[in-house]
Amino acid sequence: MTSRNRFAVATLIALACSSSAWAVDSWPQFRGASGDGISEATNVPLKWSEEENVAWKTEIEGKGWSSPVLGDGKLWLTTAITQKASQEAFDKKLEGRPKFAQATSELAATVLLKAIEVDYATGEIGKQVDLFYIDDPDPIHSTNSYASPTPVLDGNRLYCHFGTYGTCCVDTTKGELVWKKRLPLQHNVGPGSSPVLHNGVLVLTCDGADQQYVCGLDANSGEMVWKTDRPPHRKEDGDMQKAYATPLVVTWEGRTMAIIPGAQWDCAYDPLTGKELWRVDHGDGFSNVPRPVFQEGVVYICTGFTRAELWATRVDGEGDVTDSHVGWTMDKQVPTKPSPLLWENLLYMVSDRGVATCVDITNGETVWTERLGGNFSASPALAEGRIYFCNEDGNTIVIEPGREFKVLAENDIAGQIMATPLLLDGAIILRSDTALYRIGKK
Repeated sequence: MTSRNRFAVATLIALACSSSAWAVDSWPQFRGASGDGISEATNVPLKWSEEENVAWKTEIEGKGWSSPVLGDGKLWLTTAITQKASQEAFDKKLEGRPKFAQATSELAATVLLKAIEVDYATGEIGKQVDLFYIDDPDPIHSTNSYASPTPVLDGNRLYCHFGTYGTCCVDTTKGELVWKKRLPLQHNVGPGSSPVLHNGVLVLTCDGADQQYVCGLDANSGEMVWKTDRPPHRKEDGDMQKAYATPLVVTWEGRTMAIIPGAQWDCAYDPLTGKELWRVDHGDGFSNVPRPVFQEGVVYICTGFTRAELWATRVDGEGDVTDSHVGWTMDKQVPTKPSPLLWENLLYMVSDRGVATCVDITNGETVWTERLGGNFSASPALAEGRIYFCNEDGNTIVIEPGREFKVLAENDIAGQIMATPLLLDGAIILRSDTALYRIGKK
């Protein structure tokens, strides 16, 4: 951990803050309405299994790591129905790529991307909307899916994004497409970043190996409102210029900004115009996935692969603020996939390999570090003074937040969990590799 004295005053302000929270009758985007995984829900289940405390379980066709979204009693989720490519096609597509890339890649011959409606009360499948058909997709990483970005739900409009494979708007009342658009990009390992909706503008991260930019689409028409290129990179290798982070929109001291981590640079933009507000050079990190968290004028960002670090940065700057607004950094057990969670001046995170860490945000010091076990991709969520960590083996470890590590429960379901859970009044929504669960009483 590196401490920077010029940041001390700003971080002490955080002592008086409280985390944002959101309404319990909806979950409109990745990690909830405020984008941080904090819920005001009550009577959230603590214990369950495949056989116990399950209101319903619904099999979902295809494969997708996107989280469901909820509104007006309906859950919506995306999925990819694939036909496996031949070995010949695989070899041709991966020709010239490094051996490790070939060993960790999957390829489909065709992909059908769909949106599926599930009734929250009963688990019954309702509308199914075909969104995009891809007859020559690129390879993806074996731990990814073609439907990993989480959609955004706004009233009767569902905004789905699949990176290079397409972005669209669905009328959920009619089950029909309103508009669709494609922004071709070279992901190399598949799509990852989820869209964000702000005041009628759909903000997208388009950090590919071939080009890197962020943009805003008109939510009503899909037309591009603005497009802003990312700052230049030191690395010439396109693999080290790509990223998959989901934007976080925050307002501080009257200024609203979309904070979007990327390779080498963390940047903030005006979400309505795309104007870059500030940037931070975090080093050589790339393929950033975790969504930032924010509290009292400070944003906490994971820097991605190579050597993952956690950076605390004040958001009131202009231009390149690397030397003026970065407070502390740390590099112990920082995740490259799960997003962190921030609650009452303590930041909680779990590494991809299952080591949980609690950090005091006033100084960046580690409070505790404990091994949860298993591998993690899903981001933690909090409700009723409990933090829920879901690993890839279908196990959910529930802990009590605080300066002492305390496990409250461990729960298992069949299958793999890659999607982040929804914490709701009296229920939890879990997505496995094959099914959607409503945990709690019927």
